[in-house]
Amino acid sequence: MTNTQRINCMKCQHFYVTWDPKFPKGCKAFGFKSHNMPSLTVLSSSGKTCMNFEPKPAPKA
Repeated sequence: MTNTQRINCMKCQHFYVTWDPKFPKGCKAFGFKSHNMPSLTVLSSSGKTCMNFEPKPAPKA
């Protein structure tokens, strides 16, 4: 992945929605909650795209 490519956390198996209204989005891989999408928090703090992105498994038919 390049640094210009945006990562959609909603499609990552590490993303979760929290009960905290101030920090509604979380990342299990990095272990934090955020107001923004976790991938944006990782990008702003490290300057690199998220390296822990793993696509959710396809739903079983």
